Amino acid sequence: MSLKNSITTASYMDFDSTLNKSMKLLKDKKNFKIAFLTILGINVGLRISDLLELKHEDMIGESFQVIEKKTSKPRTIKINDTIKAAYISYIEMLGKVNNNEYLFISQKKERFSIRQVNRLLQQLYGAKNKNISSHSLRKTFGRRVWNNDNQSERALIMLSKLFNHTSSATTRLYLGIEQEELNDIYMTL
Repeated sequence: MSLKNSITTASYMDFDSTLNKSMKLLKDKKNFKIAFLTILGINVGLRISDLLELKHEDMIGESFQVIEKKTSKPRTIKINDTIKAAYISYIEMLGKVNNNEYLFISQKKERFSIRQVNRLLQQLYGAKNKNISSHSLRKTFGRRVWNNDNQSERALIMLSKLFNHTSSATTRLYLGIEQEELNDIYMTL
């Protein structure tokens, strides 16, 4: 249960500033793991439960396939140049890796937990009046796709397919676009 008047949905982050900050943190021995998780998350749009299932072998090649935990649907993810470059830096920081190992292992040699990821994201990327969590990565991806396609309905339709939403209207709500449009009404008076 959330506190009265508190933000309960995850906020999206500015893609460019998040990416730039993450690329810098990728060189920091303390934060390089969460930095790579952030870079990967904002570039692929997977849920955190699916990101935490990825292994090093998934980063080999041009793409990888996942069966989404929530929907049990398959999804093929292309590995873009940003992810490739970040992964190389990530491996340099990790040292020797086993391809069958999960990508995100804690110092205790356990896979990151969602709670741990949320805490680290809030610490590193949180801002006043923003609720930053692992879900922010997915929303940031969605907002980037929408903005890159000139905030088109076509982008919302493609995102609704990627996100397995029932309609582009659901995606519009999910990304907070509808609320922004409603807020703009007040500003035009």
